[in-house]
Amino acid sequence: MLGDRPHQLDRLRDDVAVTAADLLAVDKTPGQVTAAGLRANIAVAVRYVDAWLGGTGAVALGNLMEDAATAEIARCQVWQWLHHGTPLADGGCVTEDLVRTILAEELAALRDGRVGANRDRAAQAARIVEDTALGENLPAFFTTGAYARHLGPARRPVPVG
Repeated sequence: MLGDRPHQLDRLRDDVAVTAADLLAVDKTPGQVTAAGLRANIAVAVRYVDAWLGGTGAVALGNLMEDAATAEIARCQVWQWLHHGTPLADGGCVTEDLVRTILAEELAALRDGRVGANRDRAAQAARIVEDTALGENLPAFFTTGAYARHLGPARRPVPVG
């Protein structure tokens, strides 16, 4: 589509006007949040952070290649849905108890069959997701605190295996 052009600035949409308030109007977003969507976000975040702690920058999850951007979007959506009490299409709403329950289930599934350091790494991943998706404030990135705490100069990635 671009050919030899570096961008599409010749295709601006002057008919579209978006304000800061529009970007923050979560209740105006079309579509519905489902329990399956909430679980998928939590699973992707935990599984990606687990791989990241093991030194992997991208990982195949659910037949998709996921990276830090996907994990960031997933945990930010969970935080946003939680803090707005977002209703679920299949009943109920996103609550801290529900998120913690799903997080525990996803951690158990991730740790199943693992031993030693890999089980510990999975628990660390779940804790990072918990800290960055359930806190009062939304950290800009999960990687900032996680790097300092788990992968900084005094730490090395835990080998996968």
